[in-house]
Amino acid sequence: MNSGEASVSVIDMTTHQVLRNLPTLREPSHWALSPDRSKLYIADASGNALFIVDPKTGTALGHKTIADPYQLGFTPDHRYLVVNALRLNYVDIYRADDLSLVKRFSPGGMPSHLDFSPDSRWSFNSMQQSGTLVSFDLTNMTTRWTSKVGSTPAGVLWHNGKVLVCVMGADYVAEVDPANGNVLRRVKTGVGPHNVFLTPDKSTLYVSNRIGGSLVALDPNTFAIRRTYPFHAAGPDDIAVGPDGKIWVTLRFREQVAVLDPVSGSYQTIDVGRSPHGIFLTTELSRPGLVTAETL
Repeated sequence: MNSGEASVSVIDMTTHQVLRNLPTLREPSHWALSPDRSKLYIADASGNALFIVDPKTGTALGHKTIADPYQLGFTPDHRYLVVNALRLNYVDIYRADDLSLVKRFSPGGMPSHLDFSPDSRWSFNSMQQSGTLVSFDLTNMTTRWTSKVGSTPAGVLWHNGKVLVCVMGADYVAEVDPANGNVLRRVKTGVGPHNVFLTPDKSTLYVSNRIGGSLVALDPNTFAIRRTYPFHAAGPDDIAVGPDGKIWVTLRFREQVAVLDPVSGSYQTIDVGRSPHGIFLTTELSRPGLVTAETL
């Protein structure tokens, strides 16, 4: 999803060739897979649109007008679609079946990333401008708590009964108590940690340090850094894991996608559009369970 070029690159995973580019309106960023896996929704924030793509073929299926969708996700029970409107400072709750608006929150400046508790009761949304993590109760549609986690928080992940949030302006990942928002510990990962991902086998946490230009592999229990993969001045952002174990990384500052071998540390690059952001692999469709951008 090329945020700086209003396009989505469709890449052959075997040959690494760009097959075609799908036009969007202005700024495609992140994605969400529909509960029945028949549609891939691509958020076009400043275009005020959700673009709909066939997740198997990459065929464009049209778009729907929606207010400033930046980051988005379906709740694990498939009842709601939660959308962070970064520019308009909203968190919008939509019904998953017809995308009708249920509730609009105004929780702070620049809502960025999000994740959910496994029972779908709570969402956790980072506010980049406010330096906070906000939790919403999706049963009664109220705000549960607001926690000061540090400057410019971004990626959010529910992990082992806690919430992890990348704090770009303070160079750490904060572990947060989901009950009350208290910060339990801070883990230094590099300069400008932007997003955090768990591998499908749950053996490794990956954190992309977008400003420092590295991807780090963490022990998912101790958070000890096992290995650092350098992407100098490339701005690594979102990742996806292929069935062969290769890690696909968008490089925001290089107009490329990298395909990393985590064993050797070597990688190949694919030229795409300006400011590549979110990435979705069609091979994820064969994986059981909920498919989201954060929990791969």
